[in-house]
Amino acid sequence: MIEEIEVKSDGSKKVVRRTVEKGISFGSALAMVISFVTWKSVLWAVIHGLFGWFYVIYFLIRYR
Repeated sequence: MIEEIEVKSDGSKKVVRRTVEKGISFGSALAMVISFVTWKSVLWAVIHGLFGWFYVIYFLIRYR
C-alpha cells in the first residue's frame, strides 16, 4: 500500500492510501500457478493469467 499526503489550497492535509497500480494482481498470479501445475504449459499459464480470478473460480468449481 502506498500512502501519500495531499496538501489542499487551504493548507489542510489529507492522507491518501492507494494499492499498487501496476503489476499483476494476486488473482492473475494464482491463476498462472494453478494452470502451470495442472497443465505443465507456460502458454496456458499466460493465457489463464490474463483471465485471472475467472480461471481460479472456474478451476475450483470444475476440479474441486
